[in-house]
Parts: sequence; C-alpha cells; structure tokens
Amino acid sequence: MERSRLSKGDVLLSIVGTIGGLSLVKTDTPAACSCKLAILRPKGASAELLAIFLQSRFGQIQIHRFKRGAVQMGLILEDFDQLKMPGFSAAFGTGVVETVNSAFQAVISAKIAYSNAEICLLKEIGLHGCNLNEASANVKSFKNSFGSTGRLDAEYYQPKYEDLLKLLRKDGLTIADVAPVRSERFQKTPGADFQYLEIGGLRGDGSVASETVACDDAPSRASQRVRQGDIITSTVRPIRRLSALVAAAQDGYVCSSGFVVLQPKQIAAEVLLVYLRLPAICELMDLHTSASLYPAISEKDLLGLPIPKISDDVQRKISTLVQQSFTLKAQSARLLEAAKRAVEIAIEQDEAAGMAYLSREISI
Repeated sequence: MERSRLSKGDVLLSIVGTIGGLSLVKTDTPAACSCKLAILRPKGASAELLAIFLQSRFGQIQIHRFKRGAVQMGLILEDFDQLKMPGFSAAFGTGVVETVNSAFQAVISAKIAYSNAEICLLKEIGLHGCNLNEASANVKSFKNSFGSTGRLDAEYYQPKYEDLLKLLRKDGLTIADVAPVRSERFQKTPGADFQYLEIGGLRGDGSVASETVACDDAPSRASQRVRQGDIITSTVRPIRRLSALVAAAQDGYVCSSGFVVLQPKQIAAEVLLVYLRLPAICELMDLHTSASLYPAISEKDLLGLPIPKISDDVQRKISTLVQQSFTLKAQSARLLEAAKRAVEIAIEQDEAAGMAYLSREISI
C-alpha cells in the first residue's frame, strides 16, 4: 500500500510490541513496512538527529508515556504531535549527523568483511561458483533410500544435496571431529543474577546479545554455561542461520538448552561460525529437522554433518576478516551511543558540552 512505502531518510519507530525501537532508512531500495511501525518523515530536522533524539533518554520517556492498552501495549499515531524535540543548532546537528553516518559506514564495512570471509571459505571447500545439480527428480531403489536412511521424503534425495555432500565428505570429517559438545551444567544461586543467551538474542553478524535474569526467575531452558570461543548453534529452525561466537566478555554466561554448545578444537572458532552459517550448510541442517511448528535438528544429526579440511592459511584469513567485522560493528555501536549521549548532554547542560563530549568519543 502507498502509505506503507518507505523512502530514503524515513525514521521507523516501533509502536507495538517492542515499543520505542528505531531505525533509519538509508537507501532508495523499494520497500514497505509493517503496520507495527510508524513512518516519521522529518521536516525541521535531519532524520539522523531525530532518530538519535528519540533514542535518547528524553525521547524514550516521552514515547513510553503515551503507551496505551492492556494485553498488548502500543502507541497511536494521533499522540505523536505531543512529542517535543528541542531546536538544536546547525553546527551541533551536523556533528550528530556525521557521527551517525560514520556508524552506518562502519556497519557496511563490517558486512563486507564478513562477506569476504564467506567467499574465502566457499572457495576453499569448492562451493564458490559451483553448479549443483538442480534436477527436480531423482531415482532411488528402496535399499538405497529408506532402507539405508529411514527417509522417504522426496526433498531429502534431491540431486543437489547428493552433489553437496560429495564435496563436503571428501576428507571424512564431521562437526563432532573438529568441535565436540561442551556440557557444563548451570547451577542456580538463589538471590543472584546471571547473563542469559537466548535464541532471540542472536544477531545477523554471528554475535549474540545477553539479558540479565534473576536466578529465582530463571526459565527451565537456562541450563548450560558457555565459554569464550565456543560456538552456539540453535537446533530450532536452523535454516535461519542461527549460530554465534561467544565473545571474551561472555565467558561463563548461560545459554538456552535450545542451543548446542560446540568447542572448536581442530578448527578456528571463526571458521566454524562462518561454516555453520553458510546457506548451503543451513539447508543441510534443515533437511534433518522434524516437526512443523518448531522444526528442530537433533544434536546427533548436527554433530554428524560433514566438514572438509581447511588449510591453516585460509583459516587465519577467515578469522582475521570475522574479527574485523566484529570490531567494526562494535565501533558502530560505540559511535551511535556517543551521538545519543551527546544529545542528552546538550539538553542537560548545553550544546558546547555535548559537542566536547562527542569530539572526545570520536577521537578514541
């Protein structure tokens, strides 16, 4: 619909569910959005400055003040004209806009670095530019189908998967050979808090965010600890590339039992992460899922996935690119946080103090 079409420079505000979440439309790519998002088109200020202000403490207080509803809280568009925004000077606004644009550029560079890591791995294992057999039919005897695999679904026997498995099995290795499972049980301490890694915290760049949970309120699925360098991969809906690398700061965190925790031993952690997130590998995992509402792969089938040997030089290159990607994403987050805090300081004190803070943070 016309009213849901997006334009470059739009500010998207979540008005149902996770109220107050914001995003900027930075391209002219044709797109539309959900009715759970409000499209804001600023006239008296830049989109970047408006978005950062609304993310600030002063913006969020106003947004949440107008929440309505009982079961599902939300905002209505008629309340938006009551949101107040200070009039910032052109110089201050320019400083915030430049910082936000630098943050976006860092994200783009991070995506390029990760994409290069994927290409490097695909070339190493022979999948880059590889034309798999896309025939829609295959002929198998009962002995060579159900008799050996227990599977009768046609999709499982597509020729492209036979080609793929032939490439991946050339060295006779499986995930279990290079990364055994970690089984470190989490013991709850009454009255204490812990950092919890849930499937919803997985990010598109292969990292994962945590949330603070009280042991007294811990879900039953909070059952296992993770360590720095572990790879956690979801058994539910693996087609969605749900794997992440546990960062140094997350050592000892607790994750959901919906994850399999892998300890990379004969492979670099970053390489295993990229491998498990390759679309072709996620398709293989999806072939082994069962159930319909929550399709999940068993730990046994996950560990049995084939993986070829990867040279040390290629592993080092991939690791460098992935870490570069993570560093750039962290830099982007730091710049956005600096811009938000500068706006808050400008409101609490004055623009000179806000600009001084922003200049210090950018130079770090």
